[in-house]
Amino acid sequence: MDSLKEDQSDTQAIDNINEDAQNISEKEDTEKDMAPPVGNSIHRSGSRPQLDLSGAAIQGNFEERDPTILLPNQSDDISHLALDIGGSLIKLVYFSRHEDRAVNDKRKMSTKERFGVTNGNRRSFPILGGRLHFVKFETTKINECLEFIHSKQLHRGDNDNAVIKATGGGAYKFADLFKEKLGVVIDKEDEMNCLVSGANFLLKVAIRHEAFTHKEGHKEFVQIDHNDMYPYLLVNIGSGVSLIKVDGDGKFQRVSGTNVGGGTYWGLGKLLTKCKSFDELLELSQRGDNSSVDMLVGDIYGGLDYSKIGLSASTIASSFGKVISENKEIEDYRPEDISLSLLRMISYNIGQISYLTALQLGIKRIFFGGFFIRGHAYTMDTISFAIKFWSKGGAEAMFLRHEGFLGALGAFMSYEKHGLDDLMVHQLVERFPMGAPYTGGKIHGPPLGDLNEKISWMEKFVRKGIKITAPVPMASPRTTGLGGFEAPSSKGDALRCDESNLNVGVLHLVPSLEVFPLLADPKTYEPNTIDLADPNELEYWFTVLSEHLPDLVDKAVASEGGTDDARRRGDAFARAFSAHLARLMEEPAAYGKLGLANLLELREECLREFNFFDAYSTIKQRENEASLAVLPDLLMELDSMSEETRLLTLIEGVLAANIFDWGSRACVDLYHKGTIIEIYRMSRKKMQRPWRVDDFDAFKERMGFGDKKPSFRHKRALLFVDNSGADVVLGMLPLARELLRRGTEVVLVGNSLPALNDVTAMELPEIVAEAAKHCDILRGAAEAGGLLMDAMSNPQDNPSEKLSSTPLMVVENGCGSPCIDLRQVSSELAAVAKDADLVILEGMGRALHTNYNARFKCDALKLAMVKNQRLAEKLIKGNIYDCVCRYEPAS
Repeated sequence: MDSLKEDQSDTQAIDNINEDAQNISEKEDTEKDMAPPVGNSIHRSGSRPQLDLSGAAIQGNFEERDPTILLPNQSDDISHLALDIGGSLIKLVYFSRHEDRAVNDKRKMSTKERFGVTNGNRRSFPILGGRLHFVKFETTKINECLEFIHSKQLHRGDNDNAVIKATGGGAYKFADLFKEKLGVVIDKEDEMNCLVSGANFLLKVAIRHEAFTHKEGHKEFVQIDHNDMYPYLLVNIGSGVSLIKVDGDGKFQRVSGTNVGGGTYWGLGKLLTKCKSFDELLELSQRGDNSSVDMLVGDIYGGLDYSKIGLSASTIASSFGKVISENKEIEDYRPEDISLSLLRMISYNIGQISYLTALQLGIKRIFFGGFFIRGHAYTMDTISFAIKFWSKGGAEAMFLRHEGFLGALGAFMSYEKHGLDDLMVHQLVERFPMGAPYTGGKIHGPPLGDLNEKISWMEKFVRKGIKITAPVPMASPRTTGLGGFEAPSSKGDALRCDESNLNVGVLHLVPSLEVFPLLADPKTYEPNTIDLADPNELEYWFTVLSEHLPDLVDKAVASEGGTDDARRRGDAFARAFSAHLARLMEEPAAYGKLGLANLLELREECLREFNFFDAYSTIKQRENEASLAVLPDLLMELDSMSEETRLLTLIEGVLAANIFDWGSRACVDLYHKGTIIEIYRMSRKKMQRPWRVDDFDAFKERMGFGDKKPSFRHKRALLFVDNSGADVVLGMLPLARELLRRGTEVVLVGNSLPALNDVTAMELPEIVAEAAKHCDILRGAAEAGGLLMDAMSNPQDNPSEKLSSTPLMVVENGCGSPCIDLRQVSSELAAVAKDADLVILEGMGRALHTNYNARFKCDALKLAMVKNQRLAEKLIKGNIYDCVCRYEPAS
């Protein structure tokens, strides 16, 4: 009977989805001509694709709330594909929706709906949003590009006459080939229009850390004010150079240019050095000494500066000028020196023309891009030097991480309904999966999407003894896809790609993300507390993460039953994450501005990429059960105290329970010294004030304690919880109970996705339900907040329903990391935060690693035990296991 019931439930859930999808489609057909696009919705071109429900089944326990429905035969919903086909490279941008081929209920809803039942049916809808992918191919290998498009069915449209938007000379040259091989028509877009459109999108919307300056090998990311972005000068350096003044969306004009550009460098370089490729010529320049061919100011003035007019002895007076006075042949000069002299000559002239044009037009910002730049460090340094020199330090050259994709992005934006119009920067999350491998700059196959392919490639390189030095997603123009490996040189050392190359990841479009409305100043908010720009700090935290890796792999493999497949995936994850660390150690800015929070999130994303979705699930369940068993005794102890004493005891309890953190090596070692309850009690006994950061008295006074009885209460409190087990059950839940007792609505904020042993929003209702069995306050609050489904269904059977109770709710925070960036939280959290006047951030990740310096519009309390000696010394000038109780009134 049980199996029959499960089959019936599966069928019913699938029928509900089919009915919902049909209703949505019918409703959209009726309304699409009646109303304009709303908010941040992603628009589709043509009709809504139908769900393929053949073979559909519920994943996991069918009785869980909002079950995941697997659609094994549902293909990716590709909205659009666009190309920029140049003479050397093909840049491809495409958008996909359902990479995981799962359908989940992520629509906006009230908290009661989120954990309850609507009209007796479970409801599931396709996730809005998707992924914007960036891929490169060598133009000489266009057949590989065509095979990639075909393998992913990127060319399939809503009818047989599929059209692909493309720009660049290859859009004309290869139009017949695309028609022959894929049966598609190339719709050719103006190249300059695409460049501007792509640049506008990146600067206005795409990524916070998109624009950067480059000086003497150092990159510094620049935050662009979207309200003061125009006008700017876009200098596109291809074979020649175009200078484009951009005044707004669709508003631009070519104001100047020069025929001395990348083609000049490559043409002269090929004649003078016999190099076979543009990249080979660039590599030569890195080892060059231009003083052997260039005439310098010092050559004219006997090694001295010409200080009267501000020229140093090393300033180039005449490019290739020294050759005139020397009786040498071309073979007598090093190719490296010639390449560097050419590079400087052309870069300096482009920089001078660009600055003078900007000066003439009164433009402050100058962005450089195009084939000539291609992430080459010395090229950017040279252009930057020229702008600084001619402007006397009054202007800076700026570059874009995605500069190679401006044309393809612009072509993508030319679709009538590309779906990106209404997006905001906080709705885009950039991630860096492993992808197509390359060795020594040579392409070895199309981008990898299948997990087994990724694992096999890594195993192959390890077997050959090749050092995996970095994933390098899109780091080099000679690579393809989203990842890479480097082969040993003839000397046995690993080849290094240009350090300056910045990686391009996959842009995840998440329309449900919003800026946390209680931030005092979102524009100046910086989540990361630790500055990894310090090389010593960077090396230390990389070492910590590397040392923790074997234990994490063991936990991940154990969570999957310890199978051979799990072990294989675990080993692959370890190699992949180590490669990420190696790449970032080599170039900390490779993925954008780097903070500790970014590193921790990268680790969790890498775990998920290799299908480890909850490495600590068994441990969390065990610790939750152990903590719930002693919760009744703790609540009785608390109830015997006066309110003022109880408040101090509760804060002590939160700090003591925060010791349980599987992300800390010191805390992991503690697990071998006693049970979870024994460690908690030991930690409680050692709580002695004053703490290292101790604002408890100020918080107590704000709560109304002092000379008179409590008279103040907060309307709604948001409690950002940390770890499972004692941390949430014996620490945060009793604190939530106290606030409820005082009449404050409480919202428990948990992770949307698992990270280490952090509790998730999906796990919290079950924990609350178990705790409510022993506490009328929690039971009444949980019922009022819609967390107890049996009480909601049959209120007449629950006497506590009659109690007037303040609601206890649960929301997800929108992330899956031990830290949190409050610029990107779930719409659900943003909605409940609007009425909140107290924020409590708990744990190292949310209150110390991030948000320690964050200011809020409401009262804020930050609670954590410091479980890392270096962090304790650097942040609070204390020691490991010191405590932080930081209270900040509304700013």
